[in-house]
Amino acid sequence: MTILSRVLTTFVLCATAAASQADCGNALDFEARKLHSSERVDFCEAFKGKTLLVVNTASQCGFTPQFEGLEALYQKYKDKGFAIVGFPSDDFNQEHADEEKTASVCYLNFGVTFPMVATSSVKGQGANPFFQTLIAKTGQEPSWNFNKYLVSADFGTVKHFGSRVTPLDSELEKEINALLNN
Repeated sequence: MTILSRVLTTFVLCATAAASQADCGNALDFEARKLHSSERVDFCEAFKGKTLLVVNTASQCGFTPQFEGLEALYQKYKDKGFAIVGFPSDDFNQEHADEEKTASVCYLNFGVTFPMVATSSVKGQGANPFFQTLIAKTGQEPSWNFNKYLVSADFGTVKHFGSRVTPLDSELEKEINALLNN
């Protein structure tokens, strides 16, 4: 391969990556490490064009059994352009300090298959940048574990649902259906 063709190939790859990021806008310009893994989740790549449910989770909370409903919701709609991402957080002092224990609760106890990212803060000044964006769009930060943010595929609509809103057979599921059928 000549130097000129290498330069051109590098230019095309960089331009393609930049165009892909521009297509996602600033909202999905976020990357996080997967829970209990060295792998990364590029939000633009993973969630571009999908209706997205973002949930702050904790594995030692009374709402933790919602993982079951969240997984059922994910399985029900994932082939229709829907995704879920979980953000474990210890902001309410109910998350394990050891990510292996958190991963065990999610993956083994509840059979979660949707992406879970590494533990991070989801409220206040220390909130991760993705949650800062959600909070800015809705004016509501999580008041407890298992708050849910439903994001339209174009990130034009972001709705907040509290911890007590169950994943299935709820106002949340009705809103998911509405966004998926638009």
